[in-house]
Amino acid sequence: MKKKNFIKTATPYLFISPWIFGFLAFTLGPLILSLVMSFFDWPLTSEHTFIGLGNYIEMFTQDDQFWKSLIISLKYAAIFVPLNLILALFLAVLITQPVRGVKIYRTIFYIPAVISGVAISIIWSWILNSDYGVLNYLLSLIGIEGPDWLVDPAWALFAVILASAFGVGTMMLIFYTDMKNISPEIYEAASLDGAGPVRKFFSITLPMITPTLLFNLITSIISSFQQVTLVMLLTGGGPLQSTYFYGLMTYNNAFKHHKMGYASANAWVMFIIILLLTALVFKSSSAWVFYESEVKANKKKGGKKA
Repeated sequence: MKKKNFIKTATPYLFISPWIFGFLAFTLGPLILSLVMSFFDWPLTSEHTFIGLGNYIEMFTQDDQFWKSLIISLKYAAIFVPLNLILALFLAVLITQPVRGVKIYRTIFYIPAVISGVAISIIWSWILNSDYGVLNYLLSLIGIEGPDWLVDPAWALFAVILASAFGVGTMMLIFYTDMKNISPEIYEAASLDGAGPVRKFFSITLPMITPTLLFNLITSIISSFQQVTLVMLLTGGGPLQSTYFYGLMTYNNAFKHHKMGYASANAWVMFIIILLLTALVFKSSSAWVFYESEVKANKKKGGKKA
């Protein structure tokens, strides 16, 4: 009897054991190791030495590039996150419209999301080329002389933001799925009251999808600070380090300068910054996120009091 109970209890854990092993080996293990490494001078080719908080002290007091890269990443996030959300929301609204061939448009909008970062960087390096790029050619048709997108420090950051927004398809589908779950009866009632498309969007659609908006906002913040591949291949951090993102700085410290301990400290500071921003978003969510279950619960409480 005890053996049967043990088998019954252990079976679920047996099924999830591959995930548990993968989490311990490839997520939790490296996470703990990087924290330990951040307290060491850890070169790749020689012995590592314990230096305590030395890496963190150097980062905040001696490394000017740390602050420059952090400011660049914050600028990138401040523009990329709202642009990403607005573009994904706009496309999601478009593919919910009952027009002919909407499934084809849905596929076209989503395809860039499954393209690798390397392929996207190649596509956009061609589009943004100042000599033969498609974007500057289109601008010339309306009498505008396009800038040197990837060479001019004033435009390089915006060029990276533009290329990053190309993979907005996954977020678009998440918004689309949530929009399709909204009851058509709510829109019908709004139409009877004389509400137009714009009023319906801001009074019905947007409040109803705020939980999804919260999820996409947090994932956008995280991805904005972890941007490495695209900027490395498009600009390499230039020109004049105008796109030398925090993630790229961390990568270079680890694999170019072989300062694994210092790079681990960089990564943990990034983790803390993302954690604080996420906590701030969650703290503010009570003021703007609408949960239907909470409304139903409040109605029940109100009914009982009455």
